[in-house]
Amino acid sequence: AEHKVVSGMTVAIGGRSRPFGVLGVHATSQRTFGADDIHFLRTISNLLATAIRGYEADQAQRDGAARVRAIVNTLVDGIITIDERGRVESINPSAEKIFGYASEEIIGRNVNVLMPEPYHEEHDQYLQNYLQTGKKRIIGIGREVSGLRKDGTIFPMDLAVGELQISGKRMFTGVVRDITDRRRMEREILESGADEQRRIGQDLHDGLCQHLAGIAFATEVVSQKLTARAAPEASSIGKIGEMIDQAITQARDLARGLQPVTLDANGLVDALKALADRVEQMFHVSCLVVFEGACLVYDNNIATHLYRIAQESISNAIKHGKAHTLVIELAIAGEDLSLTIKDDGVGLRNTLADAMGMGLRSMDYRARLIGGTLRILPGDRGGTTIICSVRNKEIYGKERKKLGNGKEKSSNAKRKEKNPRRR
Repeated sequence: AEHKVVSGMTVAIGGRSRPFGVLGVHATSQRTFGADDIHFLRTISNLLATAIRGYEADQAQRDGAARVRAIVNTLVDGIITIDERGRVESINPSAEKIFGYASEEIIGRNVNVLMPEPYHEEHDQYLQNYLQTGKKRIIGIGREVSGLRKDGTIFPMDLAVGELQISGKRMFTGVVRDITDRRRMEREILESGADEQRRIGQDLHDGLCQHLAGIAFATEVVSQKLTARAAPEASSIGKIGEMIDQAITQARDLARGLQPVTLDANGLVDALKALADRVEQMFHVSCLVVFEGACLVYDNNIATHLYRIAQESISNAIKHGKAHTLVIELAIAGEDLSLTIKDDGVGLRNTLADAMGMGLRSMDYRARLIGGTLRILPGDRGGTTIICSVRNKEIYGKERKKLGNGKEKSSNAKRKEKNPRRR
């Protein structure tokens, strides 16, 4: 009435669950609206409905993206996305804190700058192989790896990699968690257990073995006196003495098992020599120990873990690989200490990531626990090569002394050079 409207036509602006509203056309003169008028108004109404739905969808997408960004940016875990060529496309604040880079320093660079050797050189090949063959090495699989911070620090981290496609573009997302504190705690727990083992081993060797040795000596004196008198109990005393000697041997073996590496810096080399000698005597195979320079390891816990890795590797090579010849190499290159065990067995069909044996998992766990890496490779002439590398100059000290011409071998290994190899 206010606008003197006498004719009009109204259509609904359709929404999903209910109309967005109405669109009306009105006139101050009386008229009839035909089919063409109605069709035109409905067309305008549909255009408006489409525009409103598009706006709402865009707003929902913007809100969703903002929520995702907020979640990603507040996560404790680091989130990194890369493209098919391995270039970093995004990195969240937690990842910036973990690796020590600002986002503008890392975006656009190859993600391998966050990896130490050997992963730095191998990453691009892994990614290329996956794109070509579809064979996964780490994508879709969570595993523990080593990361490299901006300041050059190498640290342990859990890494899970996922694949996604956005607008037909393939991308990869990595979720990173720094587990340095967890590794430190695990190491402290194991070191505490190892210290207790060494204490028990020392008590066995210095206490029980000495007492048994005293009993054996006293028994021998009694046996000699009884023998001199031709007493019938002499033979029984002799048997008791033999049993005591056997008990001493078993106690010493237990002590050696609890404390395989002595506390001096050269203890690892001596322990590996003794291990090689026992392997040759027990299994009638050739086992050589080769080391460059002094190879001093001042941290007894690390030396013990390296010894256990060598022990497990040899056990696998003989039991599963049917090896006849084994070589244990210990070497220092720069600030890296490497332990290598080679055998001429049938070889391993699976890589470490695919292998399910507890022995391999135990070796890998020990290597990571001391800040090292474990690699299992096929041998140059068959067999298997296991390499444990530890990047920590503190384990062998700053001073290095040369022994002789720089190479030594176990005593049995030297004899083997003169005699044919035992099968």
